[in-house]
Amino acid sequence: MVGVSTTFVAEPVRVRVPATSANLGPGFDALGLALALHDDVAAEVTGDGVTVTVTGEGAGDLPVDDGHLVVRAMRAAFDALGGQPPGLAVECVNRIPQARGLGSSSAAIVAGVLLARALVTEGESRLDDDAVLRLAAEIEGHPDNVAPCLLGGFTLAWTEPAGARAVSLPVADGVRATVLVPAERGLTASARAALPASVPHGDAAFNAGRAALLVHALTAQPALLLPATADRLHQDYRAPSMPGTSALVSGLRDAGVAAVVSGAGPTVLALSELPVDFDAGTDWRLLRLPVDVCGAQVERGRLGHAERDPVAAGRKS
Repeated sequence: MVGVSTTFVAEPVRVRVPATSANLGPGFDALGLALALHDDVAAEVTGDGVTVTVTGEGAGDLPVDDGHLVVRAMRAAFDALGGQPPGLAVECVNRIPQARGLGSSSAAIVAGVLLARALVTEGESRLDDDAVLRLAAEIEGHPDNVAPCLLGGFTLAWTEPAGARAVSLPVADGVRATVLVPAERGLTASARAALPASVPHGDAAFNAGRAALLVHALTAQPALLLPATADRLHQDYRAPSMPGTSALVSGLRDAGVAAVVSGAGPTVLALSELPVDFDAGTDWRLLRLPVDVCGAQVERGRLGHAERDPVAAGRKS
């Protein structure tokens, strides 16, 4: 954007971004699903400085300055758009659990990139949706969560020399997503550190077949979700660091439920109905979430009363 002047819109903008679950079993770093649990974020250009307010998940823990991930993503997008604003005011109402494998960081990144684009005059012509995906994936390090957050639905993402690409596919009727969220947090970096540098050829072939089957099961034949969600690439290697998650996944699968680790964990995602007598106990928060088919949604204006309510999906923040 060298030589292109950057002007900013005067009015505030807001964005609603969905939670996501990546991998879905065998689709490591490639498959993702958008879920109807949302963060609402608003931003406007100010005369000086950066202010961030956080309500709901992460309040009191997340940075409230330039270190906040939404602001960091905005800064990266403003650089791509040609210049930084004099100041920023950002308001976050978070409902996506932090560090639980439900894409909270991807939601923050997508929100930041889209807010920055919306605050720049002719921003969409300077940074189109493909460029937004590439930038968000570059910031996150992989595209499997940012793709469903941006596009909605069930997504297949991959990376080419020019950057990340993705497509969104409709999910078949009958797919029911339930997430079981534990109290403890997980770290993606630690979960990745548990993975070996190489895997047996047979395991790689197994996962390739199951990932292909999963595309068919999610889009056309949900009855095949149990075999389609089997994995040999990452879940067993991560199990020792998440014994409760591993035990719950194994127990649900033994009961015929298509259960997997959500992203890097420790949340568990079930893609078929739970047994009638299932009891998660007090250690797990159970949320039944529809698939979000819209992805990130940007509008003009500040957050309203409904967006500022941190209660969602039948739970308190």
